[in-house]
Amino acid sequence: MTDHSSRNPDWWRQAVVYQVYPRSFADADGDGLGDIRGIAERLPHVAALGVDALWLSPFYPSELADGGYDVADHRDVDPRLGTLDDFDAMVAAAHRLGLKVVVDIVPNHTSHLHPWFQEALRAGPGSAARDRYVFRAGRGESGELPPTDWQSVFGGSAWQRVPDGQWYLHLFASEQPDLNWDNEEVRADFRTTLRFWSDRGVDGFRVDVAHGLAKDLTEPLRDLAELGDLGPTGEESLEHVPPGSHPYWDRDEVHEIYRDWRKIFDAYTPPRTAVAEAWVPDARRALYARPDELGQAFNFEYLQAGWGADELRSVITDSLRTARTAGASATWVLSNHDVVRHPSRLMLPPGTDDNAWLLSGGRAPGIDDAAGLRRARAATLLMLALPGSAYVYQGEELGLPEVAGLPTEVLQDPIWGQSGHVRKGRDGCRVPLPWTTDGPSYGFGAAGAWLPQPPAFAAYAVQAQDGVEGSTLELYRRALRLRRKLIEGESLAWAPDAPAGVLQFARSDGWRCVTNLGDEPVPLPPGEVLLSSAPVPDEGDLPPDTTVWLA
Repeated sequence: MTDHSSRNPDWWRQAVVYQVYPRSFADADGDGLGDIRGIAERLPHVAALGVDALWLSPFYPSELADGGYDVADHRDVDPRLGTLDDFDAMVAAAHRLGLKVVVDIVPNHTSHLHPWFQEALRAGPGSAARDRYVFRAGRGESGELPPTDWQSVFGGSAWQRVPDGQWYLHLFASEQPDLNWDNEEVRADFRTTLRFWSDRGVDGFRVDVAHGLAKDLTEPLRDLAELGDLGPTGEESLEHVPPGSHPYWDRDEVHEIYRDWRKIFDAYTPPRTAVAEAWVPDARRALYARPDELGQAFNFEYLQAGWGADELRSVITDSLRTARTAGASATWVLSNHDVVRHPSRLMLPPGTDDNAWLLSGGRAPGIDDAAGLRRARAATLLMLALPGSAYVYQGEELGLPEVAGLPTEVLQDPIWGQSGHVRKGRDGCRVPLPWTTDGPSYGFGAAGAWLPQPPAFAAYAVQAQDGVEGSTLELYRRALRLRRKLIEGESLAWAPDAPAGVLQFARSDGWRCVTNLGDEPVPLPPGEVLLSSAPVPDEGDLPPDTTVWLA
């Protein structure tokens, strides 16, 4: 049995981590926005699930140009969300409940309201203040054209012109100027930030855009067009350029930064943990997860895999091999704050564009919330049976589907505006949680919620599911309790005789996981059913879209 105690320095290797998007979790002061005290008050719910750690998306001072990832001060709490004292009290409460605390660190960029950037605007071209960011002269007769053809992830040019004629780089929203990691002052400031939160009891960090910090800023800057067709942001086809050679994604130099950070992490007892958000090819992801760097990296191939046995078996096998190569443990995730929630996503027909589905208001052939929930529950039990750590996004324990029908006038995600109203964005997975079956915001807070909740949320509320046999909430609780008893080691053995459309593997102490991803029932292997994602008939056939754990 894995040691989940606070004394275990390797707690993260097999941990289940619960992601909280603070503005959508719980609102204690009734202003419609989730806050730190709201999180603290709802910690018993998180602890009762049986997870090992809490991961907080950004709670820092922010204009909310990008949901909090536009950070104006990396070492404070947004006043709308609380104070540093509130944060300290929440960390202490989490630790009393046996929960580790992981926080987002956002090192690629700041908010345009950050004091450094405001100073850079005042200081002018050639100043030391501007060297903390990436400012360049434009092209064209009077510098009226962007310095390169680099594109923002959110759409449009990655360059924004300022009144004195220079341009600054923003790989995301224009309110998020990129930092210059060749500047030693930038590096020193983030060392201070890592120590600041570690000294306050934070146990680990999730590193946002971990593959974007290092950039090739040698003159002349290279256009993407010189490298071939790399997709709209250049990020999509990193496999088509020599590894580590892209102008601003996944450069080899970024690993020097994380080796420096590891020295800080290891100065604490137990060492602070880290996990990279790095959208890079599988083999490159292992570099970020090395023991002398961040230690883990998110496995996005698994999240992006379709609902098919062959594809999932391949992704799982490759992911475990990549983790072993790095000396890390694998990571598994089905939903987060950036993607369509998996009860909806797993039901989309193959080849369906997520954005087109969102723009349609969630209309597509074969989309049914009940069928989506059934598939999601099966996917969850499969994920939780795998060796490594699992990341659970707030609300998935309730079976929440994507809120695809949000009216355009309430959308907050900058993707909507910056793409020229072509991409609807990520608001549908960020709608505040339902805690009760009634009230102005289903128990989220005393007032309404900052994004409207659909009436259907009442049936998904914690109050509606707590203690109800067969509910998704109780399934998560049972699965996580069992996982603590069963999970051992970091390997699995595939069953060579599994029927077509079925994933079946055994763990080191002999218990097995079987998932039917096909359209027809299949014979259930012999053994005691410990847990199933859906009822299994007495005659012993495993229905479609169902996972069982067998002793």
